[in-house]
Amino acid sequence: MTALAGPSADAFWATSLRRWNAVCWVLFAAMAVGIAALGRPGGGMYEALALLGSVVLCYAVLDRFPDNPVVRPHGYLTVLVLALGGLAYLRTSYAALFMVTLPHYWMFGRTPRISMGFLGLATASTLLGSWLLQGWSAEFLGETAVSTLIVVAVGVLIGLWAHSVVAQSTERARLIEELERTQAQLSAAHQRQGAADERERLAREIHDTLAQGFASIVVLAEAARAAMAADPGRSAQQLRSIESTARENLAEARELVGQGGQAGAAVAGSAAPALRRVLDRFVEDTGLTVDADLADLDCDQRTRIALLRCTQESLANVRKHARASTVGVVLARRPYGVELEITDDGAGFVVEESRGFGLDGMRKRVAELGGRLTVTSSVGDGTRILASIPLAQGTEGAA
Repeated sequence: MTALAGPSADAFWATSLRRWNAVCWVLFAAMAVGIAALGRPGGGMYEALALLGSVVLCYAVLDRFPDNPVVRPHGYLTVLVLALGGLAYLRTSYAALFMVTLPHYWMFGRTPRISMGFLGLATASTLLGSWLLQGWSAEFLGETAVSTLIVVAVGVLIGLWAHSVVAQSTERARLIEELERTQAQLSAAHQRQGAADERERLAREIHDTLAQGFASIVVLAEAARAAMAADPGRSAQQLRSIESTARENLAEARELVGQGGQAGAAVAGSAAPALRRVLDRFVEDTGLTVDADLADLDCDQRTRIALLRCTQESLANVRKHARASTVGVVLARRPYGVELEITDDGAGFVVEESRGFGLDGMRKRVAELGGRLTVTSSVGDGTRILASIPLAQGTEGAA
């Protein structure tokens, strides 16, 4: 068996030692009185009192000064073993001392091997002292040896049981401590992951709303400045678009601040009107041809926001990169949910080489709703973006 260590074992033995101390002092005093009252001067009484006194003195020093360098636990047990042999030889209170100090082997031995080793030495010392006094008599064999071995056997069983209990308690305490430490680590990891997810979500919201709006304002401002002298009417229209876009961005910023970027309640409604407004603004700002087929179908607010953000991001990419002349937008209901398809006849790109934040943000936004975003494109052949999102029950019907 291994040594018991740790806070639980130390606390157990400290508590046991404190409780047994009070009993020990009473029993030591009773033994001293018994030796003095029943013994005869010159008949070994003083020797017996000296042996008992040495045990009491060592025990008192160890109890009062547990860290002293002179009397250590194993030193006290050694004195106890010798005193038991001497008292057995003097035939004076050795049995009482043996029973009183039986728990000390387990308290101060600290491991089953050491405890049983000292207990075996105490048994041998006691039997040796009795044998030197009585020889191989019937009294020695029938009373002393048998009673001593019975007491030792009971002490061993009780000690091993106590060590087993302490070992189980120590293991439970270790497991509980490990569990608490793991829970704390998981909680910290969840908090870090939650913070990272929140930062990513806010970054996606800002990219899909404010950043796109600011990019549109920059493009419109550059176009208005270039056309200010040649086409004042066109410049005035672009300035109005800048003002409108800035107001929309301001509203988006207030919503992000007020609601933390969270989508509102999942109220069913049609996504088509918001998409039409976005497409109308896109046509007004760019002059490109937009072929739109928008089914007036109901879906929850998170789905409507995802469809709107995908449309805004796709149109922003068309404006910045595609050099297209025609854009097609189809919103349709399918057996599994809703499908948004956006195509253009622009320059296209290599999908595998794309590292833009916008496409990745669209994929994650659609994936959060259990859907899938498919991007198909090649250089010179335009681009097709298909967002497929399942609808929650109760929102499949078309208006």
